[in-house]
Amino acid sequence: MTAILEAQGLRKQYRGGDDNPVIVLTDVSLALDRGESVAIVGASGAGKSTLLHLLGALDAPTGGEIVLEGTTYSSLSDEARDQLRNQQIGFVFQFHHLLREFTALENVMMPLLIAQKPEAQASARAEEILRAVDLGARMTHRPAELSGGEQQRCAVARAMVHDPTLLLADEPSGNLDDFHSGQLNDQLFGLVRQMATSLIVVTHNRSLAERADRILRLHNGQLEELSQHEVAT
Repeated sequence: MTAILEAQGLRKQYRGGDDNPVIVLTDVSLALDRGESVAIVGASGAGKSTLLHLLGALDAPTGGEIVLEGTTYSSLSDEARDQLRNQQIGFVFQFHHLLREFTALENVMMPLLIAQKPEAQASARAEEILRAVDLGARMTHRPAELSGGEQQRCAVARAMVHDPTLLLADEPSGNLDDFHSGQLNDQLFGLVRQMATSLIVVTHNRSLAERADRILRLHNGQLEELSQHEVAT
């Protein structure tokens, strides 16, 4: 299969408080096929979230290149980068980041309204995706009226409502108990398979990581693929 996402030789460093460079990523390369799921694991502070931000065009690498469906990130203007991120990439974070003054339906409609889709079309699509995550009866509820699991499922629906090419998830079930974590992960992977969306998920949760087609470990600034034996242990 042809990779829809390719990252080559990614490097990322920051200027520390003492004005010395802090190196996070040294030489990260990754290829992701359409519909493939990859889990990235590693110690806290290894740079997993930093890598996800680079792949999602939320930040720029110090060196290296990222290409999504033939579009090279570094060639884009700020406006074109925003457009690519809003139209082709979905994000699910550990905290749902729902807008508290809006209902579940309105929160999920938001990406489509930002993309200037007609309101009726946005509403119909949002209703469809909310039903897919078992929130059909909770559409008119605001975030404070939803449980933690429901809030995260709403966040998944919002990330998937515009049928993204790439879904990036950072500890999506990290704030949930085992039961609700499993429920969320079932629905996340179910939607990804149904919509043939490519997924990269960063997690410390082994049971979540094992659902992915491949598991990669970020260690010493680089990615390495784990064998079945390493995954099992």
